[in-house]
Amino acid sequence: MPTPPPDPTDRPGAPPLPAALRPTWVDVDLEAVAGNVAALAALAAPAALAAVVKADAYGHGAVPVARAALAAGAGWLCVALVEEGMELRQAGIDAPILVLAEPPPAAAAQVVEARLTPVVCRPEVIDALAKAVADVGAPRPLPVHLKIDTGMHRVGVLPAEAVPVAQLVAERPELVLEGACTHLAVADEPDHPYTATQLASFDAALGELAAAGLRPRIVHAANSAALLTRPAARYDLVRVGIACYGIPPGPTLAKRCAEIGLRPAMALRSRVAQVRDLPAGSAVSYGLAYRLPRAARVVTVPVGYADGLPRNLGLAGGEALVAGRRCRIAGAVTMDQCLLDVGDLPVQVGDEVTFLGRQGEDEITAAEWAAHLGTIPYEVVCGIGPRVPRRHHRRRAPGRGDG
Repeated sequence: MPTPPPDPTDRPGAPPLPAALRPTWVDVDLEAVAGNVAALAALAAPAALAAVVKADAYGHGAVPVARAALAAGAGWLCVALVEEGMELRQAGIDAPILVLAEPPPAAAAQVVEARLTPVVCRPEVIDALAKAVADVGAPRPLPVHLKIDTGMHRVGVLPAEAVPVAQLVAERPELVLEGACTHLAVADEPDHPYTATQLASFDAALGELAAAGLRPRIVHAANSAALLTRPAARYDLVRVGIACYGIPPGPTLAKRCAEIGLRPAMALRSRVAQVRDLPAGSAVSYGLAYRLPRAARVVTVPVGYADGLPRNLGLAGGEALVAGRRCRIAGAVTMDQCLLDVGDLPVQVGDEVTFLGRQGEDEITAAEWAAHLGTIPYEVVCGIGPRVPRRHHRRRAPGRGDG
């Protein structure tokens, strides 16, 4: 068998691979992020605001978004994974970072070394963190936040277990019970009575902690939706995710988000790669599910479901913007490409196509995609894959000054 040729990138001095050759990208407007965070922080005050930048800042880019959020008034950052917190620390970010998902015991040393603040609820994790503090020789106790399950039933201690588990923390000189928190299951439905039930349960648990001499300095429960609709949920800190990116946390909250000036930060764009004129009745893409109702121009765009443009978006009525006009995504989106029915528009190779975001006077939002697909906007923006490069910039918004 012949020996394969050496990889040129293995040779000393080999040129780096280009960051991107395909004309498909995500624009992230850091001015929008900063404006959103500033508006939300003002609403939350006197509670502090924690910007949730887990999942690569919901697909927007964790490090640049974190910096923009902190500069705009966020006092904390939240991540889901220890690895996400370590990435922020390696980028030189020194703000408090809360790890929302309780870390596994094996990650305790990394939590301590990166000066992360973990959420805890299991005794074995508490023990592992205390041991790691001692082993690492940390100069001060590690702050932890106790997660109380008031009805989401995903993670956390039940209210009846809050005092004994908090006492485990208090008994360890390597740890300090800095915070207590819960998570609201239906805050995006403002009129749902369950949120009040959860907050009452949380308040009762906090009262029992206080009666036992355990008074966490930082109490938090509110997510984006609760910040917008439940002042009683704000406590000392609010954990704001989707609203930082200018996306309403639920359909009924779109008007409220507009009132405080939130605007989307992400746009997904590409360029026309091929143009062809087809007769009426032509069927296109896999499965031939889309048939031209009249003679039309069909263009190929190099973005597909491997990038986060869902395969069924076109089949469900999804559109893109070309020359400021809405054009139907024609048939099934393929892995690396999609087709657009642009009618009689005089489109040329290289023309810009916007799948998410504003072009001209029109805008396609993540909520619009979600409505077509029967999902939520969170899944839309988090689904834009890592092979699509992010271009971070600051752009003046209409009616706003420079940031």
